[in-house]
Amino acid sequence: MEFDDKTAWMPILGESVFRFDESDVARQDAMPCLSFENPKLREERADTSNFERKTPVFVPKFQINGDQQEVVFQLPSGSSFYGTGEAGGPMERTGKRIYTWNTDAWGYNQNTTSLYQSHPWVFSVLPNGESFGVLADTCQRCEVDLRKECIIRFVSAAPYPVITFGPYPSPEALLIALAHAIGTIQMPPKWALGYHQCRWSYETAEKVFKIASTFREKNIPCDVVWMDIDYMDGFKCFTFDKEVFPDPKALSDDLHNIGFKGIWMLDPGIKVEKGYDVYDSGTELDVWIQTPHGKPFAGECWPGLTSFPDFTNKKTRDWWKELVKKFAANGVDGIWNDMNEPAVFKTVSKTMPDVNIHRGDEELGGVQPHKYYHNVYGNFQAQATYDGMLLANKDRRPFVLTRAGFIGGQRSAATWTGDNLATWEHLGMSIPMTLNLGLSGQPFAGPDIGGFAGDATPKMFIRWIGIGALMPFARGHSEKGTIDQEPWSFGLEVEKLCRVALNRRYRLLPHFYTLFYQAHKMGVPVMTPLFFADPSDLSLRKRDDAFLLGPILVSACPTPKSRRENVEVALPKGIWQRFHFEDDNPELPLMFLKGGAIVPTGPVIQHVGAATVSDTITLLIALDDKGRAEGILYEDDADGFGFEAGNYLLTTYEAQQFPSENGNDGGDVVVRVARSEGDWKRPYRKLHVRLLVGNTTQVEGECKDGEELRIKVPTRAEIDELVANNYEIETAERERTQTFLDEVFQEHEAVKGAGGVLSPIDLEAGNLVLKVIPWIGGRIISIRHNSNEWLEGRFESGCYEEYSGSEWRSSGCTEEYKVIRHSLAALDGQEFLAMEGDIGGGLILARDILVAKDSPDTMNITSRIEARTVGAGSGGYSRLIRLRIRPLIRLDHPLKTLVTYTAIDGKKHVLRGDEGFGETTISGPDRPNGEWTVVDTETGLAMTNRFDLNQVELCVVNWCPASVTIELWSEERPVSKETPIVISHDFEFHNDTTSKL
Repeated sequence: MEFDDKTAWMPILGESVFRFDESDVARQDAMPCLSFENPKLREERADTSNFERKTPVFVPKFQINGDQQEVVFQLPSGSSFYGTGEAGGPMERTGKRIYTWNTDAWGYNQNTTSLYQSHPWVFSVLPNGESFGVLADTCQRCEVDLRKECIIRFVSAAPYPVITFGPYPSPEALLIALAHAIGTIQMPPKWALGYHQCRWSYETAEKVFKIASTFREKNIPCDVVWMDIDYMDGFKCFTFDKEVFPDPKALSDDLHNIGFKGIWMLDPGIKVEKGYDVYDSGTELDVWIQTPHGKPFAGECWPGLTSFPDFTNKKTRDWWKELVKKFAANGVDGIWNDMNEPAVFKTVSKTMPDVNIHRGDEELGGVQPHKYYHNVYGNFQAQATYDGMLLANKDRRPFVLTRAGFIGGQRSAATWTGDNLATWEHLGMSIPMTLNLGLSGQPFAGPDIGGFAGDATPKMFIRWIGIGALMPFARGHSEKGTIDQEPWSFGLEVEKLCRVALNRRYRLLPHFYTLFYQAHKMGVPVMTPLFFADPSDLSLRKRDDAFLLGPILVSACPTPKSRRENVEVALPKGIWQRFHFEDDNPELPLMFLKGGAIVPTGPVIQHVGAATVSDTITLLIALDDKGRAEGILYEDDADGFGFEAGNYLLTTYEAQQFPSENGNDGGDVVVRVARSEGDWKRPYRKLHVRLLVGNTTQVEGECKDGEELRIKVPTRAEIDELVANNYEIETAERERTQTFLDEVFQEHEAVKGAGGVLSPIDLEAGNLVLKVIPWIGGRIISIRHNSNEWLEGRFESGCYEEYSGSEWRSSGCTEEYKVIRHSLAALDGQEFLAMEGDIGGGLILARDILVAKDSPDTMNITSRIEARTVGAGSGGYSRLIRLRIRPLIRLDHPLKTLVTYTAIDGKKHVLRGDEGFGETTISGPDRPNGEWTVVDTETGLAMTNRFDLNQVELCVVNWCPASVTIELWSEERPVSKETPIVISHDFEFHNDTTSKL
């Protein structure tokens, strides 16, 4: 442990928690804490007299560079990194860098560096299995750099403190310590743990009720239906379109009558319209975020010109609370805060200007520019919404879902992983994303099941709902223009499997509710990574295909491959008994119960409100190697706050195996209540026990809950025979089922690019990795240089496109291309791909892609439009065409990105992303003299595009939200077999330190 002479540190909060500042002066100058539940605790020195550890184990190094503060931790070799909140990519974060800047990130991918939420927090597991965490306690934009092994690096505006937690002996202990700082989730209403069905949008009240009724008619469990933005009158918050939602209270009553809750969207943006009472009252109270000139800021969003409430001000939050209270009188059960990064349309930054002014509460930082409050804006809206729902009914637990948030935001709202895609990649990402949110303090999270954008295939949807039904937040959601994605939308067989998947969730609701109680009380996530079972086992630290629900291990298959009879999975050390609910299916996840655990389950119900206190409780029991097991069940009124006054029942069940007197059989297992807590009287009900004695093999017993139950256990030989017989029967059944389902799935052709039936072609050589999808315009959907992704877009649009005309997305953009040649790097050290597509009129658009072995940072693309079968009547010439090359470049720092070039006439040009969005056409002597460069001045990363001037007539730059296109246009003319149009150009990826702003 070494300290810089200037570094200031002190113990805070509790055991092994320390605050570090660059200096005593920096400590005094640090801005208020916006992450802690009680911000004063960050400022108070803790009494260490009873602490086992009085000094920190890991000490950071500080460096001030201009107005930026850099903080670096060096951890032991073999350390693993997690956390960083909502981030794409693998669960283990080594090699990744993110920027905490809440961003509307529709269609994000594994390398997107800024998503909807910000958690400047790193959760690390040390080589010995201990856990250590670091929080950069700044709400401003922060670089979290984990690219170097075992090094944590933060960079943000100076000064700010860093808070360290641990090392602690277990990951649970680390998260409990973090919860002491940032708080825990509120206990949710139990109905929020059921399945949720959503779409943008169910356009009418009749459609909403039809969806809900269909769930009931088909006996598919569901608790909640959601109303997206189209219920509003002209997208104006707190209003209803009287044409399609004429009586929202009557709709709510109808939903309640069939056991459904309704959740309604409220964005932060308020339409600028005199006579609209919400806008008028906000203007009268002066609640809007201001421009630097003291005027209300107005930006484009769904309603058109929009003002944004300044939620950092208590007056504004109180105004919003009253609006929510009034809105809730329509029978609203929960509220969905969307677009609250805040998102602003028609801007390069996708949000409002950094220089806008917030008049925040003094304890939050007072009057500050937007760049200071940007990351916490969503938190304060969610807090005001939660408080408004509580104001509407003090006897009901509010439910709020927020898209944007900051660490500590779990105190007010649940969240989801934003606008994902209906692809296998996003299905796979949903597991590590939800896990890392949990490791960052947000346990109530999950993805849009089936994918929000694009069309899921039947196979993908059932895989996704099978996994998503076992996540903390389970909601199906899809956007406009996509196919229906309700559980019955993919045919009868998929409908049956969806029912099975959701029945599993509802059987496990007693266990889920108990896990949520523990998350509320202690801060331990509902869903945890596999390494929680054994933090010292290095083989578990990168497992993204499985997770834990307490002692239940869920083994998923988030890829299109068939599992068939194979039920062997790599498990943590110890006893793990596989089980199911007589619903084993190769398309659904496998479930295992840890030896030594007892888990409570219930009957299948169609919604939480259908449960009764007299319902049978079924205990799943797996004994440890000593013949013992223990587990808990938490119960209360399922809503309200009576539990805070003791109106609940927390039961600890235990099981113990006793050998037989003669030693000739397996003896007995005794199950009993070990202890109880709470004022609730134990209900009169049956207790059913499933004692798992081998994989999917069990013995059962039943008694009155509260009484002792004794179960006879077969001998070891009898158990082995039962297990072997079950394995043979189930293996054969899984094989038959998978064969049948494969035929079913083949009958439903996937939407190209979304279903995962067709896989991208990977080109990898040197430091470059490309992904190409020939079946949609031959487009390149990913160009990664080292760890940086350069393209923005998705399968269906964006990325790297080519057209045969001046019009956007003209012929050549979406046609299916054929692969003519594919040479692999393994053969000669380079990758080459040749494709061509028929674009009509006797023309083909051909593209050759070369990643050469002798230029590891450079790629070449040669494209041409050729006349193959142009008729003689046209003189052998085609229609008038133009080759248009359009790469959409992703901008991690749009306001600090430049396009630089020297023109043919020798003048130097710099185009800036902060000068507004729009298109610039460059022609004649103003054209780049054969090359131009996109450079991120924040990181120094650059891409130079070189081309032949004789082949390029126009260059076009188009600044878009968080992206820019640098287009090459050929001349416009007819072509013949002898006179094709050709553009050959290179991309070189490098570092550029000469263009700093």
